Amino acid sequence: MARVGLTPERLTLAGAELADEIGFDEVTVSELARRFDVKVASLYSHVRNSQDLRTRIALLALEELADRGAAALAGRAGKDALTALANVYRDYAREHPGRYAATRFRLDPQTAAASAGGRHAQMTRAILRGYDVIEPDQTHAVRLLGSVFHGYVSLESAGGFSHSAPDSQESWERILDALDALLRNWPEHPPR
Repeated sequence: MARVGLTPERLTLAGAELADEIGFDEVTVSELARRFDVKVASLYSHVRNSQDLRTRIALLALEELADRGAAALAGRAGKDALTALANVYRDYAREHPGRYAATRFRLDPQTAAASAGGRHAQMTRAILRGYDVIEPDQTHAVRLLGSVFHGYVSLESAGGFSHSAPDSQESWERILDALDALLRNWPEHPPR
């Protein structure tokens, strides 16, 4: 019999909290069972295995991050929108390092297509329309922004910028200025 009160949703949220504490890669069904002081077998009626648990955490994190991004973008355009979305990613990574790592978890194609991951690309594309970046260059620009946001956040969270001046906040602001300038002057695609 399953322990009263344990549901897939509750276990997913507890797994996400655990990821923030010990790291996403360390989250397992066994570790979660210890948190609830139950036998591992009692969780298998709610989650199939550690892969399933990590997938659920990734889906939760993608949804949370997309909701924050949508709220931050409401009514904004241009550099204001770019900065708002960039700061959402950076702030989320600082507040929820394990969940942020979960947003990079490889999902199977069907699960990825049904996830909030598509909302992230849509939000970035909405920003790009304010800069008049059109396809096929929108895809390149989406990838550029995602790479810069994730790369900076990952290096910063690993302490990569903590040993030298200027402060990482100053660099972040300059990078956003540079991205804004790049997007305002996006190069035309050369004819083949």
